[in-house]
Amino acid sequence: METGGTHTMDQKIFKMGLPVEAVSLYLLCCGLVDAGATVSTRNLLSAWAQTPEEMDKALQILEERGILQRILSDAGNSAYRIRKSENWK
Repeated sequence: METGGTHTMDQKIFKMGLPVEAVSLYLLCCGLVDAGATVSTRNLLSAWAQTPEEMDKALQILEERGILQRILSDAGNSAYRIRKSENWK
């Protein structure tokens, strides 16, 4: 993971004009990292309150904007890392 310190959340996420679902998913990712858990689709789904399809759309947005980077994909479970905000688009 590229972020440092004990808190991963970057305020820039709120200034990017992203859909609420994408921001919510980013916050869930940060919570997992701060708790020492892997940012994976399996772990995210356990906390995600909406449909898996909505989560997939939010993941796609976060990947396209360079906020998340997929580092592993295996049998329907992908793992991600949160990138530094200077790499976001």
